[in-house]
Amino acid sequence: MVISEKINSSFMISIIVPCYNQAQYLPEALQSVLNQTWQHWECIIVNDGSPDQTEEVAKEWIAKDSRFKYLAKENGGLSSARNSGLDMAMGEYIQFLDADDCLHESKFEKSLEFCEQLNLDLIISNYVSFTKDISKTNPPRFNLQESYFNYEKIVFEWDFEFAIPIHCAIFKAKYFKGFRFPIHLKAKEDWIMWISIFKQNPNTGFINKPFALYRDHLSSMTRDRQTMQSNYVNALLYLKIILNDNDFNKLLTLILTNLYSKIEIAESNFLKIKKSKTYQWGSKIRNVGNILKVENWFQSNPQK
Repeated sequence: MVISEKINSSFMISIIVPCYNQAQYLPEALQSVLNQTWQHWECIIVNDGSPDQTEEVAKEWIAKDSRFKYLAKENGGLSSARNSGLDMAMGEYIQFLDADDCLHESKFEKSLEFCEQLNLDLIISNYVSFTKDISKTNPPRFNLQESYFNYEKIVFEWDFEFAIPIHCAIFKAKYFKGFRFPIHLKAKEDWIMWISIFKQNPNTGFINKPFALYRDHLSSMTRDRQTMQSNYVNALLYLKIILNDNDFNKLLTLILTNLYSKIEIAESNFLKIKKSKTYQWGSKIRNVGNILKVENWFQSNPQK
């Protein structure tokens, strides 16, 4: 089936690729764009003040294909970089792609086919993860399901039951006319985006195929627990503004209940450890060690 015979071939997808110190991954991400079977796109590479070789890599790709565009800016964070890309975007559809992730070559074509046939506002595909070799994939952290894609689920089950990598979706650009990512957030900014969009009850479709590839590596910000926790609190403060009081109070109750449950489980596990023979022997050894330290101290300081 030739997709251009079934949908408007003039529809353009704007791909926004923020990049900060990820020059080593950028070529693979951009190659996955170049490989797309849907040809009408622009790819905006946003260099967010990277001190590495991002600019050199980006300019190589601009020389290779004029559909690649380049924007250099002072470092302002992921949200700021995406916002700068949105300001430049000319397409009827928006695709976000982080510089260390990749896309399946059929993603644009199949997504636009679904969008036009079913009159969708956004289309979400499933994903797989990989580390170094894109040909060796692993199951995703969350196996996405169509039942997740509504306002209630996005608000109240995000991170508990699922999360959606941002490059799984293609959005109609109209949803970003009145939205920009909160630049003070270093994480959870995508959650804010999803909530803002689903508040508008978009007509959403799901392709249960892994058209998005998520790179899982140790330098990923999602592994920085301190950053994620502090930004989770900041995201909640932001949500207090955009959610109604009932929804915000319900969300806060769910979070506190989940946290209390985790504390109870941790306490229970600790009590089990304390009752174990290994812990008790270790405690005895520590006590003997402390007694010996005291005796040695008095022997070394007889005048005391």
